[in-house]
Amino acid sequence: MPTPPARLDQIDRRLLGLLQSDGRMTNAALAEAVGLSASACHRRVARLEAAGIIEGYGARLDPARLGRPTSVFVEVRLTSQHESVLDAFEAAVLDGPEVIECYLMGGEADYQLRIAVADMADYERLHRQFLARLPGVATLRSSFAIRTVCRRTQMAIPETS
Repeated sequence: MPTPPARLDQIDRRLLGLLQSDGRMTNAALAEAVGLSASACHRRVARLEAAGIIEGYGARLDPARLGRPTSVFVEVRLTSQHESVLDAFEAAVLDGPEVIECYLMGGEADYQLRIAVADMADYERLHRQFLARLPGVATLRSSFAIRTVCRRTQMAIPETS
């Protein structure tokens, strides 16, 4: 059963918008921006964190400046849908630091991975030494990003009543 959406008021939505824009914003600056006292603002942010709406904070890194400018999207089909096969695959894929995202999918592919590599030779190495050896893999289908058009870390915050 899906988690119901959180009930957010206007101040919660403003706090979330501000924190998405600048996760390093001080509590004092947040409080001033939304018209709350510092202690009330801190309690609100702590409640949003405790509810899991704010999952964490982090820096956005430029993959190209770290020597991994190439994004590869890999569709993975497994040999079986048995729970033990899914669990083994998911546990093993976490050991690949080049794997930036991994999604369990509906449709033809069982999983979709986004991988950051230096170049095609680096992807070939990763394919041979890691991806093809993941448990339960039947087929891998790779697509390569030519250029990033949009890469957001901010999401729209829905209106709730």
